[in-house]
Amino acid sequence: MKLLTLTALLLATPLTAQQVPVTSFTLSNGMEGIVIEDHRAPIVTHMVWYKVGAADEGPGESGVAHFLEHLMFTATDDIAEGEFSRIIEDLGGNDNAFTSYDYTGYFQTIAVEHLDLMMQLEADRMRDLILNEAAVDIEREVVLAERNQRTDSQPGSLFAEQRNAAQFLNHPYGVPVIGWRHEIEALNLDAALSFYQRYYAPNNAILVVAGDVDPIEVEEMAQRHYGPLTPSDNIPDRVRPQEPPQLSPRRLTLEDPRVSNPYVIRTYLAPERNPGDQERAAALTVLAELLGGNGLTSVLGRKLQIESQVAVSTDAFYSGTNLDPDTFGLVVIPAPGVTLAEAEDAMDAVIAEFLETGPDPEHLERIKTQIHAAEIYAMDDMAGLARRYGIGLTIGLSLDDIAAWPNILAEVSAEDVLAAAREVFNKNNSVTGWLMQEESE
Repeated sequence: MKLLTLTALLLATPLTAQQVPVTSFTLSNGMEGIVIEDHRAPIVTHMVWYKVGAADEGPGESGVAHFLEHLMFTATDDIAEGEFSRIIEDLGGNDNAFTSYDYTGYFQTIAVEHLDLMMQLEADRMRDLILNEAAVDIEREVVLAERNQRTDSQPGSLFAEQRNAAQFLNHPYGVPVIGWRHEIEALNLDAALSFYQRYYAPNNAILVVAGDVDPIEVEEMAQRHYGPLTPSDNIPDRVRPQEPPQLSPRRLTLEDPRVSNPYVIRTYLAPERNPGDQERAAALTVLAELLGGNGLTSVLGRKLQIESQVAVSTDAFYSGTNLDPDTFGLVVIPAPGVTLAEAEDAMDAVIAEFLETGPDPEHLERIKTQIHAAEIYAMDDMAGLARRYGIGLTIGLSLDDIAAWPNILAEVSAEDVLAAAREVFNKNNSVTGWLMQEESE
């Protein structure tokens, strides 16, 4: 009875922007600001997002966006080398950064009384970073070590890198964010400075502040610290090479003796969320949850793990939070004694059946209730909300688009899901990969 009551409550509770106070402003130099209020604890998350990522790099300079992210923690005209993070740690806070294809972000979480200092520090390194050959040489080795650890020593990561390269023949999403090893080795001071001077400017940045703050005070702080920064007049438009039509399915196999769990994975080109046009992305989000969101109750899990027992694990994934079209994916890890070919055939049979019958109405309603509940609970996570708004704004969504997303998800119908499935499951837009142990001769 309690479960039914919760379900009815969630379905009857539309999410609105007013449930989380969000305020926006724009400084005279073009820097955007977003304030998300949460007065439950005297904590604040301060983030600066740059509308540039790995997909904006020039030919032959893969990894420079991520490389510069590392270098941003060196020295400025006011901060000695290596002191940035130490200052924050000494105040009881933490900081970090991240690079994706479409954005680069820097953040600190700290007691709210130190917000003014965080803005001062971040504004300082936005325009006054100091780099030298020694710092560049050190960080290049750090990045190479990171690639060794996270990519070159991991068969699954190498496999993903090769699959992306096969999926995107022309678009820069086919180049790894961390960069190809030989191009990382060639990154130098000139490349880092050129990228920094081209893209790191207030009119290419978004400030997101979430926590126990007053929006008026945040805007005043932002005007004091970020307002005097000179905007750039040569930030290039984000026009990227796009994929030509894919005329046939692509396949690849990676064999590695380190593989412990062979699997088959297929990705399809899929549309992204766009301003004022998020319905297809919402349907694909629901489709991914239907097919693989839960290993035991999802369509793939129920058919392949429980009924036929040809798989020990299944999954489906889709994000849509990209500037350009990305992928929708399916994964099957076969049970012992089941070949990858048999697992792939079984996966294809399930998809073919789903395209004929569409989603089960009761299963669809359960999934939509779970998604809706997750959206409500996510409003309790201020750092997560800050990240949601940062991602959305850097890929071109508006505040209204971001606020409307939960309700667009709630309005997805069975017909929408089936139409999205029929559109995305086009094998001519697919890459199928087998990751397997190296076969003995």
